[in-house]
Amino acid sequence: MVEAADWRDVFLQLVSRQEHAGPLKQAATQGKLAAWTRALTTCTVETCREVGWQASAIGHKATLLPVNQSEYLALDMMAFGDSEKRWRFPVAVAELENSQAVDRIAYSLWKVLIVRASLRVVFCYRRNPEDAPKLVRALEEQVVQAMGLAGRVGLEGETLVVVGRTNEAEYFPYGFFQWWQLDAGTGRFGLMK
Repeated sequence: MVEAADWRDVFLQLVSRQEHAGPLKQAATQGKLAAWTRALTTCTVETCREVGWQASAIGHKATLLPVNQSEYLALDMMAFGDSEKRWRFPVAVAELENSQAVDRIAYSLWKVLIVRASLRVVFCYRRNPEDAPKLVRALEEQVVQAMGLAGRVGLEGETLVVVGRTNEAEYFPYGFFQWWQLDAGTGRFGLMK
């Protein structure tokens, strides 16, 4: 089983490569949301491949299920492990939210929390690093607390919110991405170590 920290480490190694770092950093710093989403989609799909999963996303169609398509359940990325089953369940899902609106980011978190998967990730960004903790607290209050204690305790797998901070782009990718992990017991996100 791939742990969230392992997936993050592979992602950071991958986005450090110039072929990924250049387009992703440029799109983020210039506020080109469509280009940011395309570059980030490629990075998440390739990260899944690196850890031994097969991923499906727009521009990266998978043929693992009897119904072949790019997006399943309107999720930006869905990854699958090896299985002989025709209807396998995902091991990971991700939403790549390029909107600045808190409600759109909350909707992305709500979507991934509904899915049974070992890893759930929401990527979003803020121009100023001081805005990230405020966003994460809003997600806790609006989405995580709505699950109630029983819902949170029954939540399987790991949930991450990854906030890209464009004014930290000179430290790309390590200073650019801030990784928050959900503690289902407390209903709080804490910075990953």
